[in-house]
Amino acid sequence: MREVAARAGIAMFGICNDFQMLTECGLLPGALLRNHDMRFLCRDTALEMVETDSPFTAGFAPEETVSMPIAHHDGAYFADGETLARLEGDGLVAFRYADGAPSGSRAEIAAVFAPGRRVLGMMPHPERAADPAFGGGGGARLFAALEAAL
Repeated sequence: MREVAARAGIAMFGICNDFQMLTECGLLPGALLRNHDMRFLCRDTALEMVETDSPFTAGFAPEETVSMPIAHHDGAYFADGETLARLEGDGLVAFRYADGAPSGSRAEIAAVFAPGRRVLGMMPHPERAADPAFGGGGGARLFAALEAAL
């Protein structure tokens, strides 16, 4: 079902384990591996906005830094060198970890798009950073940008 929806141009957003599923079914390149220190990570982390030309990221400025929590054991993004070069060259890296990848993700990648930028997978949890009462706001901006684009 996901493959059909994505190929039809329907926007899809996979957070954490859903990001992993999007890679496993081939809608996003790469794979999610165990964190480099083999420990579960749960904390806020700084993310740098890389690509703002998408329905998900239009509400951010290029190179803007926002804070979002991570909570994962298998959160190290992996792709071979050729795939990483293609992601970079095609503008398909959405977010990077701003202070180094806590899980060991290659190229500090926290989120990637599929070609066309209608499918986004990210390890950090924007839904946990959507309410200013809990110290967040970056997540709310991401969801508002997506809602405005659809």
